[in-house]
Amino acid sequence: MRWIHLSVIIVFVACTLVFAIQNREMVTISLLNFSVRAPLALMVAVFYVLGMATGGSLWALLRRSIQASRRSAQQDRRMG
Repeated sequence: MRWIHLSVIIVFVACTLVFAIQNREMVTISLLNFSVRAPLALMVAVFYVLGMATGGSLWALLRRSIQASRRSAQQDRRMG
C-alpha cells in the first residue's frame, strides 16, 4: 500500500510540474478595482491553497456544529 501511495504522489507532482511549465504566460485577474498580473500556474496554485484553507475551515465549523447538536439532543433525551 505504501508504494501505491508513493506512486500516486509522484504522478500528482509530475502532472503539477508539467502544468506549471506549460502555463507560464502572464494573466490578469481583476476584482472590483484591484487587479493582479502573474503567471497562470502561480494564480492557480494560490487559489488552490486559498480554497483548501477556506474549505477546511468550513468542514471544521460544520463538524463542530453537528457534534454540538448531537450532544444537545443526547442531553435532551436524558432530561426528558
